[in-house]
Amino acid sequence: MPIRALHDVAAPAKLNLFLHVVGRRADGYHLLQSVFVPVDWADTLHFERRDDGRLQRHDLGPALPAEDLCLRAARLLQAASGTPLGADIHLLKRVPWGAGLGGGSSDAASTLLALNRLWALHWPRARLLALAAQLGADVPFFVGGRPAFVEGIGERLTPIELPPMRFAVVKPAAAVSTPAVFADPRLARDTAPVILSGFLAGIAGLRGAAADMFGRNDLQPVAEALCAEVAQARHWLAARFGASRMSGSGSAVFARIDEGTPSSATQPDGAVFDTLPPGWTGRLCRSLSVHPLVRWAG
Repeated sequence: MPIRALHDVAAPAKLNLFLHVVGRRADGYHLLQSVFVPVDWADTLHFERRDDGRLQRHDLGPALPAEDLCLRAARLLQAASGTPLGADIHLLKRVPWGAGLGGGSSDAASTLLALNRLWALHWPRARLLALAAQLGADVPFFVGGRPAFVEGIGERLTPIELPPMRFAVVKPAAAVSTPAVFADPRLARDTAPVILSGFLAGIAGLRGAAADMFGRNDLQPVAEALCAEVAQARHWLAARFGASRMSGSGSAVFARIDEGTPSSATQPDGAVFDTLPPGWTGRLCRSLSVHPLVRWAG
């Protein structure tokens, strides 16, 4: 009997543990190195199959743009597969946008994985990854399903195993424009490439407030120059949890924490965020060893 609906489908956010710009292609795309890790801050989607081929998104929280990545992903899979089926997609947005947390990309990836199941397409992961690459640089990571060392323009993924980690994440009210950051002449584009083993050795040695976090985020100086709230959020977080940095190209910042970090040891989970400035949001997150939908594609 065909599946008629899928409820409570998770679309987790991600953090860039570091982000280096190591060059630029002739077509203008920047070459990156990063490590992406999914975390338990997630949007929630619900899917209901339609037999008339229509695709409709229903916002359960704040209104989203009419043509978001979620609908683009659904239309792309529908066209590529030739299915006559459609879907009603209900989206509850919890991950803030403009944050560098990959919320929209994660929604798109979860849509590909969920509709692959709802429409009984049975596409393997490699085939979904080819579509994901057409939607944006971060979407393949979420379809891949595991923490990954990311290279190229985001299309080269090497799955890695990481120890369980906790993070304090803060998103100020302001957002950062990704195109503006990458177009800025102040952006460093010549960071020396790193090797995966160097990162793994570094992450294994981190302790406490992680004052020696591996690498850096090359986009952060430009983002802070364009948006003062990014630096303000980083200083706010550093004063409470130690070394912090920006994730991706957005305005969210994070600090790696453990049970020995003073703020986490002396306050109830999340209580520290009660002192955030108006319009800011924060959360304590845990890393995920696998994406919640990892088994929905072979």
